[in-house]
Amino acid sequence: MKVLLVEDEQHVASFIRKGLEENGIQVAQAFDGATGLTMALNENYDVIILDIVMPGMNGLEVCKKLRQEHSNQTPVIMLTALGTTDDIVDGLTIGADDYLTKPFKFKELLARIQALARRKLIVNHTLSVSDLKLDVDAKEVYRKGKQIDLTAREFRLLEYMLRNKNRVVSRTDILENVWDINHDLGTNVVDVYINYLRKKIDHDFSPPLIKTVVGMGYIIKDSDREDQA
Repeated sequence: MKVLLVEDEQHVASFIRKGLEENGIQVAQAFDGATGLTMALNENYDVIILDIVMPGMNGLEVCKKLRQEHSNQTPVIMLTALGTTDDIVDGLTIGADDYLTKPFKFKELLARIQALARRKLIVNHTLSVSDLKLDVDAKEVYRKGKQIDLTAREFRLLEYMLRNKNRVVSRTDILENVWDINHDLGTNVVDVYINYLRKKIDHDFSPPLIKTVVGMGYIIKDSDREDQA
């Protein structure tokens, strides 16, 4: 599991990060709202922890931008030291999934993170882009209603790209998340498998969905975003 923690109070951030990592959770960290927003839009996280009170862009503004401007539906837990009804209502109204009032017990935070991560997995049992659909549970892929047979590795690669649709993923990202390798092997295995996928999901269909971003990696895009390719 990978969590983004956006918290400007150093001692609170350190406390949360230490506890999460001790429970086997990978943590990315930002100390202000603007940086947190950028990270949330450029990486795939299972849960985002957002403090409400931060300098510059506060947590409510970050959550609002994620939901309303970027359609990012990653589960969000808001942290507030204020504990007022208005803060809680405002956070939930703009799209936060849960909240905790400081001070809180770490076990409660951990339980809520795990619950939201499980909910995300359940909700995301079907992934899609344009006329392409992937059923995570049945391990089936369809384009324009036609079933497409993929190998286990091809399926895992397509699933990863769909979970990051409309974002550029690098070859290193793909190696880490599809092959579980945390370094560049110095081979073209990623390019080979991207070509395998293209032959199966793009060759006989239009428009092509997998794009190469030269020098950066690959992206799978909604057809209505074709003009941004």
